[in-house]
Formats: sequence, C-alpha cells, structure tokens
Amino acid sequence: MRSAFTVTFRPALLKYVTIASCALILSGCFERHRSTDSLCESHPQICEQLNVRDGQCRLQRTKLIWKRFDVMNNPIDTEKFKELKFTYDYQMCLEYAARIEPTEHKERKTKRMKALIHSYDSIKRLNNELAESIDPEIIYYRWSQGDKRAMRQFLKLEGKPALETPELQLALATYYNGKDQVKTQNILLHALSLYQQGDKIQPEIIQTLATIAHQQKDSANAYLWIQVGKEFDMPSAEQDKLARFYPMAEDAREALDKKAKRIVKALKKGKFHSGYL
Repeated sequence: MRSAFTVTFRPALLKYVTIASCALILSGCFERHRSTDSLCESHPQICEQLNVRDGQCRLQRTKLIWKRFDVMNNPIDTEKFKELKFTYDYQMCLEYAARIEPTEHKERKTKRMKALIHSYDSIKRLNNELAESIDPEIIYYRWSQGDKRAMRQFLKLEGKPALETPELQLALATYYNGKDQVKTQNILLHALSLYQQGDKIQPEIIQTLATIAHQQKDSANAYLWIQVGKEFDMPSAEQDKLARFYPMAEDAREALDKKAKRIVKALKKGKFHSGYL
C-alpha cells in the first residue's frame, strides 16, 4: 500500500523525534491494513458488492479492492483508469465463474451474479467519470471504444510531448496505417527510438513495419524486420520458409542478418534511431 504524508523539518533537537514519529505513522498504516480482509473491515463500501470469501476470481478481486482503496485516497484520472482495467479483468473472470454450479454453498452462484452485475455498473460509472479526461492514454481508450470526439482529441496531440511514448506512437500509427504508409513507417520508427534500456519492446510495432514492407513488396525490409522481431517474441515462420518466401542472394541475406543484429542490440540499449536502416 502506498502512503502519502508530509514531513516538516524542525530544529536539530527535534530531528530524531520527527523521524521516529514518521516511522510510527508508517508502521501503523501498514499494521492497520496488512490483509485484504482487514481493509474490507475498515472500508466495507469497497468490498460489499464483490464475491468476497469465494475462491473464484480471488486474484482479480484482490487487485481491484486495493486499487479501489488507492482511488479512495487519490481519486485522480490515472488511478481511476487503473481501477477500470482491474474491473474489466474481474468482470471477465466473473463471467466464467458465474456459470459454475457450486457443489456446496449454492448461494455463491447468486453472489457471483450480483458481483457481475455490479462490475457492469462500476465500468459504466468509471467511463462516465473519465469522459472528460485529458490524459492521452485515457483519450485513446475512449477512441478505441468508438468515441469519435476522443479520436479528434487524440489526433490534435500529434507532435506534442504528451504522445511521446512508444505505446501512444503505436496508437497514432494505427490511425494512419492504410491511409499513409510512409507516415505510418516514420511514426513506428520514432516509436522504437523512444525506448530506453531495459524497456519491454512491443512486438506489434515491429510486426507492423514488417507487414508494411511486405505490402510494398520490399522483400529486404520485410525480411529484416521479421528477423528483428524474432528477438522480441514476434511470431514468424521458420528460417527455411522465410528463405523460400523472400528469395535473395546469400550475401544479401547475410548482410540483412547482421543489420538485424545491430538493430536488436541498439533497441535493447535504448539507442535505436532511423540511421540504423
């Protein structure tokens, strides 16, 4: 659990008293809510409509409960958006669990159904609360749900710092893909340049680059991006099938393999730029 508090620095004689007091505050906070059950006892409104004390959906339910506690203490859009994601996960689990016939405690199925209905209500409430959010990730989510106004809001952010993440650049590329392939490629290459060392690379970016090259009948770059994608869990055909699908001289293939290795190395170090092409 995250705890927020303010420390006021006082004269030297009171320094250690202040530090000790802060330690006690933190200790008390963690002691009060060491378990999900104790959190539910202290804040029953967070848990009362969930299928508590039920083995089904325990993990999803626990994550949702603690995230609701976060939102209760810090009701900002980004935290509410996380709650929305956890609610979707919980709902997906409940949709399966509600069909299970318990061999004992028949009332649990009724409780699961009530929790499932509650999840739909919670998603509707959170969507309404986030309807005017200016957070770009939330705007993109609303666009993905069919909100045309959100699409226009998102596109207005193009070229601004708010969209300077690989994930949001990929989202921007999905709009231009099919409309302007050259622009789509440039956006995706820029997305790759935004990764830092240790970041998890989204294989969808590389897969889209490979797909566009294939559609353009650019065998060299299609083969290159497929080779790069293999290092980032992108599904692809076996090497012998690729060789038959993209026929080329052996020295050209070897050169592309070496280039792919350089690109992979640069991506992993967070140093990729379009010059590697």
